Amino acid sequence: MQHFITEKRSLGHALLLAMSLFFIIFSSINAQTTSDNSSAERDVINQVSLLQGLTFGDYNGSVSVAQLKELGDTGIGTFDALNGELIMLEGIVYRAAYDGTIEVVADEETIPFSNVTFFDNDENIQISGIDNVNTLKEKLNEKISQTGDNRFYMVKVEGVFNTMQVRSELPQEKPYKPLAVVLETDQTFFDYENIEGTVVGLYCPEFMNDLNAVGWHFHFISDDRQSGGHVLNLSAKDIEVSIDQSDYFAMVLPDNEMFNNFDLTIDQSEDIKKVETGEG
Repeated sequence: MQHFITEKRSLGHALLLAMSLFFIIFSSINAQTTSDNSSAERDVINQVSLLQGLTFGDYNGSVSVAQLKELGDTGIGTFDALNGELIMLEGIVYRAAYDGTIEVVADEETIPFSNVTFFDNDENIQISGIDNVNTLKEKLNEKISQTGDNRFYMVKVEGVFNTMQVRSELPQEKPYKPLAVVLETDQTFFDYENIEGTVVGLYCPEFMNDLNAVGWHFHFISDDRQSGGHVLNLSAKDIEVSIDQSDYFAMVLPDNEMFNNFDLTIDQSEDIKKVETGEG
């Protein structure tokens, strides 16, 4: 009888040990999965609406600034009624207004279009001899071709810019006109020299052609938070670029009558070109 009790206790200890090991292994796997999911949630470009919807004239805000901050800490976009250019940097949302001023935007304001991410610096590079914005794009393209130009990238370009040309727009009133029409009359331009600041840039791969503008899109804000806007041109002697590669993409679509009834099969490539370059 004693021998039987001893064997029973040994079996019980073995089962307890096995269960403890299983719990430890399960906990480790679960922790790793949670960590991977957490990483994936940061490694995503979150987009509000389609650029094509904005181009058609849907300037109706659908996501609040507070909600946007839950999707990222760095990015670009615009505001309800097309009221200025959005620059998000270090979790703060700024407006570059039509009159050239910069302000921090309240959480209650809404956004019709934006791209943001939680910026995790994957790599830093130094670039020299930037004659214009196209030179910057070419040098950035050379870099991302090494890791894959079918991925998404958010960059922060920092330094002293010899020249910086930016634009913003006057806020619109309903019924909204298409964006290319707005830019024919309601753009405002600002030129700066020897200005220190940060360009926040988004790269979208070619397969995003029906959802956003492919290639690079830049917004600028000065270090003193006094100047900024959508970048049309720039030049710089030496700049530092921080690169965040993102392998995930998510979209928040607006729910309003205007967006729901757009014919998004219409080719808007020429209008999008006007929007990006500022040419009327």
